[in-house]
This record gives sequence, C-alpha cells and structure tokens, in this order.
Amino acid sequence: MQTILILDFGSQVTQLIARKIREAGVYCEIHPFSITKEKLEALNPKGIVLSGGPSSIYTEGAPIPSFDVFAHAEQYHIPILGICYGLQLTAFMNGGNVDKSAKREFGRAELRIDKEDALFKGIDAHSIVWMSHGDSLTALPDGFEIMAHTDNAPICAIRNLQRNIRGVQFHPEVHHTRDGVKMLSNFVHDICGCSSDWNPENLIESKIEAIRKQVGNGGVICGLSGGVDSTVVAVLLHKAIGDQLHCIHVDSGLMRLDESKKLETLFRQNFSMSIDVVDASDLFLSRLEGESDPEKKRKIIGVTFIDVFNDEAKNFGDAQFLAQGTLYPDVIESVSVNGPSVTIKSHHNVGGLPEEMHLNLIEPFRELFKDEVRAVGRALGIPDWFIDRHPFPGPGLGIRVLGEVTKERCDILRKADEIYLEEIHNAGLYNDIWQAFAVLLPVQSVGVMGDERTYENTCALRAVTSVDGMTADWFPMPYEVLARMSNRIINEVRGINRVTYDISSKPPATIEWE
Repeated sequence: MQTILILDFGSQVTQLIARKIREAGVYCEIHPFSITKEKLEALNPKGIVLSGGPSSIYTEGAPIPSFDVFAHAEQYHIPILGICYGLQLTAFMNGGNVDKSAKREFGRAELRIDKEDALFKGIDAHSIVWMSHGDSLTALPDGFEIMAHTDNAPICAIRNLQRNIRGVQFHPEVHHTRDGVKMLSNFVHDICGCSSDWNPENLIESKIEAIRKQVGNGGVICGLSGGVDSTVVAVLLHKAIGDQLHCIHVDSGLMRLDESKKLETLFRQNFSMSIDVVDASDLFLSRLEGESDPEKKRKIIGVTFIDVFNDEAKNFGDAQFLAQGTLYPDVIESVSVNGPSVTIKSHHNVGGLPEEMHLNLIEPFRELFKDEVRAVGRALGIPDWFIDRHPFPGPGLGIRVLGEVTKERCDILRKADEIYLEEIHNAGLYNDIWQAFAVLLPVQSVGVMGDERTYENTCALRAVTSVDGMTADWFPMPYEVLARMSNRIINEVRGINRVTYDISSKPPATIEWE
C-alpha cells in the first residue's frame, strides 16, 4: 500500500494532516519525530510530511530527528513537505537561518504566490492561509528559493526542486486555510505520485484474510461495549471466522440506561449472533471506590475489563485472542511525542492494558478514524440507525461521573443522560451532533424546590460537532431546547438541581471531561 509518513513534532493539529490526506484517497501514518532510520525504511513512504509543533528550534530539547531525514529522503527520492515548525526545521538542518526573535503571527493572512509550483497547482495567486508561529525563516538554505510570501512573512513557502523538498510557514491542514486541502492533495498526488486507492470499504476482504491468517483455528473473544467500533469489529470477525468468535458484553455498571438489555436484543434479532452478558458491575465499582483521579480511573477500568475477559475466556477452551475496537485516535492520543508528560490521556484500549495478558490482541481498526469505521460498517450491512450512534467511551460513565464513582451517582447520571438524548432526538438534532452526553460534576449548589432549600448536584451537558473527534466545536443548542432539557432533568432526576451547558472547543478542551 502506498503510504505517506507524517512525522509529529507536537502540533495539536497533526491529526488533521492525516485526515486531509486520507480524504484525498491516500493512506498515511503518523509517527513521532524520533522515528528510527530502520523504521522509516521499513515503512517505505512515498512522501514525508514534517508537522508543526509548539517548540522553537533553538529551545533546549527541541524535537529534532536522530538522523538526517533530508539526506535519507534525497537518497531514496522521497519528497518532503515541512509545515510551520517543519519548515523551520528544514531551514535549520540545511544551513538556513531561523529568527527566534521574530514577531509572533497567529491567524488569517493573505498568501501571495511568487513562483508556480506543483504544490500550488489550481490555486489563485492570492489565497487565504492560517498562521500560528513565533519563529520565522530569515535566510534560505543553499539551493532553496522562495515560492510565496505574506505581508509579515517575506519567506512563507520555499522549495528545492533538485532535492524535492518544500516547506510552508502556514498550516494547510486547518479549515481556515482556504486552499489547504488542495495543496495537500497536490503534494501527495502530483509531487509524491500517489494514486487514490485508499478506501475503507475496500479493506473488508483484506481484513478478513488477515484475521483468518492470524487466528487460524483459535477462538476469539470480542468485547462488545455497545458502541459502533466494537460492533463493527464483531460483525467483521463473525464474517471472517464464524463460530470461532465468542462475543462478550461486560455490564460494568458504567453503562447508559438499559444499554446491556438493548445490546443483547440488537445482536440476537438483527445480526443472528449470540452474546454472553457478564454482570461485573460490583467488581468495577468496588475497584473504583475512593478513586477520583481520571487517569487512574481509566487504568482501573481498562485492567478490570481485561481481567473479566481473561476469566470469561476460561469458559472457551479455544480462546486465544481478544478483539478490541481500538481506533487510530486512541493510539495517537496515547503515544507521547516528547515523553509521558505530554500524553493527552490513556485510552482503555491502549494505555490500560496490563503488562502480561493471557490473550493475544486483535485490533482490526487500529489504523482507522471513526468515520472510516462507519464506512466499513455500512459496507458490512449494519443499519444506519446504529452506525450513526454517537461515540460512547470504553470507560463509560466512569469518566462522566467526575470525582468518585458510585452506583448512586451513576444512576443519577443515567437518568439525566437519557432525558438529554431523548430531547435531542425530539428536536431532530441528533444527526447534526457528533457526540452528546451529560456529565455529573462533583459540585453541589443551593437550590429551591417548592418551599424547601436543596443542596444537590450540578449536571453539565456537552454536545459537539466534529468530523473524526480529533478536533471539535461546541454545538449551538437552541435556547428553547436547552430550556426543556434543563426543566426536565431538574424536575425528573432526584439529586440534580442545576444544569449547565459546555461551550468549550477541542482544542484547548477535550471532548470528554476526563
């Protein structure tokens, strides 16, 4: 498969580069800037993109590859595109000059293209781009020339045609850069020579073949959370290995209202697949007792899931594998660029795994984004009403009950969340929203109900729009809908007397609160 390699230097929007390239029909992978030469050679990329990043090239400990990526790429005729910090790194490592005292520039700018280039094919000479940088390139490396400039950045795009290296000071991957998608498409197609052969729906047969090869005659246990990812994995596995698959749904006590019953009925009636439902709610809640730290809660929940699967596997003598719905964002957010201190959060499918496990992992969708998994699900014949369900995190309500998790607090949140989603459906807004859910805060406030003073919990409502969950914006919920939601939750859920609406975007916030 043709692959574009993206080297991540810590930008918050590196994942957007991957999304835009995949939307152009080309497969790509993100790897830390510290990739080894051997790993890069094994990937055999058709092109390399150097991402942006928050560091100055002159900062102590600034991210710099451990080997000369440019010399390697030139040797194997691999085109390179540097973005923002990637441009500055290009200049720094090739003898140019980067001004660390330059005027910081953030936001909209007008790009003026000075030289025709394949990167700018089909783009007007004047275009709008998005800047986000502190340092600036002030002297070109030998063999490079200026392709474009802005009022504040005389050197805004550069190239070395002989070495097939290009760099831009702006961010083509963000929505605000008007022709950014076209530029990235030009890079992967016209400069790197990639064809548009990446289509998630076309993966099914190759995935089935790979699963059969990996599994052989062994049995596979698939954990069904009730979400889209694990469901699509289960249907794919069943198509590949039939009765070798043992589907298990663990009722962790952290599920939405009646979720386990609904899931059992769904699989039996719609997919002709039997599942074993294991009630492990007491075990999960007992292990979470007294724990408020969100990262520790995620780890506890992840380890407990694996423990339950290991115990359940004893009922299946042929079980050798555990299938999970791990997605690419799970992997990206659980792998730090500069070390553990900058990991966003551990996902239960990734960071919560114990060091020693009795089952080998199968993760068919480890390289896919959410919308790509949905495309696979539709191709497998899973109904749209299920495929279009909002994401639900593996740790469930364990990360939506902020602070300590108890059965009482989960029950309160379950009722509030059910009302919230019901009103979203009633308003016809569900399919306009990427994800919506209620959060129970560890905050109590004074209220008045009738003639009595109350001192009860605060519930926060969250709804976001997104393409893949890597970035998100808050959904502008109509006031009259918010009013109905608040009124119903306060009146119908004993234990809540205040409702708020979250208007934070990602970044800087994450979609989930924990």
